[in-house]
Amino acid sequence: MIILQTPNATLIMTEITEYINNDYKPLQIEDSISSVQDFFADANFTHFPVVEERIYRGSIAAEDAETFDFDKKISDYRFNLEGFFVRTNMVWLDVLEVFAQNQTNILPVLNPENRYVGYYEIQDVFRFFNDTPFLKEQGGIIVVEKSILDYSMSQVAQIVESNGGKLLGSFISTSTSQNVQITLKISSGSVNEIIQTFRRYDYEIISENQEDSYLETLKERSDYLDKYLNI
Repeated sequence: MIILQTPNATLIMTEITEYINNDYKPLQIEDSISSVQDFFADANFTHFPVVEERIYRGSIAAEDAETFDFDKKISDYRFNLEGFFVRTNMVWLDVLEVFAQNQTNILPVLNPENRYVGYYEIQDVFRFFNDTPFLKEQGGIIVVEKSILDYSMSQVAQIVESNGGKLLGSFISTSTSQNVQITLKISSGSVNEIIQTFRRYDYEIISENQEDSYLETLKERSDYLDKYLNI
């Protein structure tokens, strides 16, 4: 599970819609399977949205389309369509979660009236993530651990800020039935004093890195997200 906080959360909420894509028009429910197979042969998508009079009916999987009879239509397989989607008002972390849950590299975007407005591609969401202050701005990294019953994100933020630090972002990087590990990115403030305060509040310091090399690795490869996406 990822819980990411940034001081620009409101800005992030509005800007994610700039990545809605319409380079490819949605498939129509009465399109032939042969045309769908041709489409997936040319486009590198795991799924693609299907509409009927602009109303989203689901997404057809590329792997499924390969097995369907080419002389039939999508409507003949309407019960095989997958119904995942996101809304235009969803924040980017929720969008990322839907990507992970459905093991897809494309997400249909619907407005409140269930009308199809476009799609997100996973690489665009990665690009958006890499532009957030959490990855883009300079800062130090601390990973702390505490009992899952005793930790508090508000307490974590208070510890950082009470020592003159600014919290650029935080997320739960590891979670078990007993403990959670929280990764923090901090700008300004005394890292040593912040660490000592965490220890006084019974947080275990898993790692500390005042350089930005760790975050640069994350930014370049986004490997720590692969376990959620697996695509």
